[in-house]
Amino acid sequence: MAEEYVGAVVLEWDGKEIECLSMSVKCDTGKRPVKTMNRKKRVKGHAQGIVTYELDVEVAIPRTGDLDWENMQDAKLTEFPVDDEEQRTTYYGCECTGYSEKYVVDGHAVRSLTISALDKKKE
Repeated sequence: MAEEYVGAVVLEWDGKEIECLSMSVKCDTGKRPVKTMNRKKRVKGHAQGIVTYELDVEVAIPRTGDLDWENMQDAKLTEFPVDDEEQRTTYYGCECTGYSEKYVVDGHAVRSLTISALDKKKE
């Protein structure tokens, strides 16, 4: 039997569906090695850190009804597969920390967003 994989996903920002072209998620665990002076001259352990989430999202730029990305605060971003709304991943405390716009002759206009999130939950 062949394995099934996640295909396209849908993004919702505070319940409003976003026309998303691509998305990548980076989780930084904050863990770091603790360098101590010892005979082996090697790291002996790790220190726990603070987990941070950063999302890079590319969205289509609509003619009307665009979101005010600069002023979004404490929003909820939910990602789920098109064919299975049961496997949701929700990011809480989202804020757009930066964005850029790109216009291409043979394509369409896109906005690249950098979003930071405070927490992540699988639902």
